[in-house]
Amino acid sequence: MNVIIIEDEKPSARRLQRMLKALDVEAHTMLHSVEESIEWFQSNEHPDLIFLDIQLSDGLSFEIFEAIDINSAVIFTTAYDEYALQAFKLNSIDYLLKPIDEDDLSTAVKKFKSRTPKKQAVTLDFNDIKKLLVNPIEREYKKRFSVKVGQHLKLINIEDIECIYSENKGTYAYTTEGRNYLLDITLDQLEDELEPYVFFRISRKFYVNINAIKDIISYTNSRLQIKLNRFKEQEVIVARERVKDFKNWLE
Repeated sequence: MNVIIIEDEKPSARRLQRMLKALDVEAHTMLHSVEESIEWFQSNEHPDLIFLDIQLSDGLSFEIFEAIDINSAVIFTTAYDEYALQAFKLNSIDYLLKPIDEDDLSTAVKKFKSRTPKKQAVTLDFNDIKKLLVNPIEREYKKRFSVKVGQHLKLINIEDIECIYSENKGTYAYTTEGRNYLLDITLDQLEDELEPYVFFRISRKFYVNINAIKDIISYTNSRLQIKLNRFKEQEVIVARERVKDFKNWLE
């Protein structure tokens, strides 16, 4: 089975490659942008299966299909919410929600293998999906947390949080009043709970609130250091692989 991965975040691509290898599926080719993918498809035999991220560094991956007639099955890997996923279901597209779960990946691979071996060209209407991604259905994001303080429960409004970070296996919210509160949730679980235009995950350890950013400074190894209004507990560093997405988010 000939498999390729199209994913702009190289650590995520390598992780998926390792997960597939554990299922005896070899993905020898990894592509990281729309432009690179179009060039590759123009000069190579199309694979049996593509694991395809939606948002690439230079645009939406649908642009690949607009430029090239792809003769491959597709499994999307996506961090988009359930509203966009409804469109995938309508078009009979398999998808894996990030972070990818091993059992979900195994199920998707088995589903593909159980299909007819004859390749079928992708004739999907991507326009409806693109509309949902550009103008997603309005949804409710988390507005507040309830935290335990002694024998009491305290409500913390989301706009009063400068950053959310993990430390010593705990997840903490640091507020504009200069206090830390322990949350009963992990950073991964927060991925679909926080308003993406307000909060950005700059690393495995940190989410930051755009309204709390006071300064951004160049840092070692092509990273960025963020100065928040009040948070001084530790350095707030944008991971190198997140810098480009972070800059796009700021705009």
